[in-house]
Amino acid sequence: RVRERKKMKRRENICVISEKIRIRRNKTLEKREFLKKPAAKMKYNPRVTSSRRKNRKAHFTASSSERRVIMSSPLSADLRQKYNVRSMPIRKDDEVQIVRGTYKGREGKVVQVYRRKWVIHIERITREKVNGTTVNVGVQPSKVVITKLRLDKDRKSLLERKAKGRAAADKEKGTKFTSEDIMQNVD
Repeated sequence: RVRERKKMKRRENICVISEKIRIRRNKTLEKREFLKKPAAKMKYNPRVTSSRRKNRKAHFTASSSERRVIMSSPLSADLRQKYNVRSMPIRKDDEVQIVRGTYKGREGKVVQVYRRKWVIHIERITREKVNGTTVNVGVQPSKVVITKLRLDKDRKSLLERKAKGRAAADKEKGTKFTSEDIMQNVD
């Protein structure tokens, strides 16, 4: 009798374990189904990776010339209206206003663009060290707005080129649909 009871218990345990495994397997299958992305969504460019680690590697090993472009700042509303350009790579002697963080609202001239650290130094944005020396505080270029550009020949040509491309894109966007096309689709 004892042996029979042990056998019965073993069978029950095996049944319970197999049931747990089945439930766990179903849950993982449900998770997989949930995590699957819809087939309709596609990448804009299949040659550009979406991998997090590859993008991080590209970001942190970017050359100085690539960092210049990445370290761009938006233009103020006045400059945007004037030049028809949204953002520009920041450079020394531009005047900026900080729009995020501890120093929000402060304005000043860019003293240094520190590409190695991905920051810019702005005059009068400093702090005092324990030993008494004052050091510039690094500010990310994405957290500032350019209020006055230092224009030279190359910068002017860049502004013209960007404005030209933007105008062409706006023109292209405007010709996709006409008012007659829209009215035909309404009925």
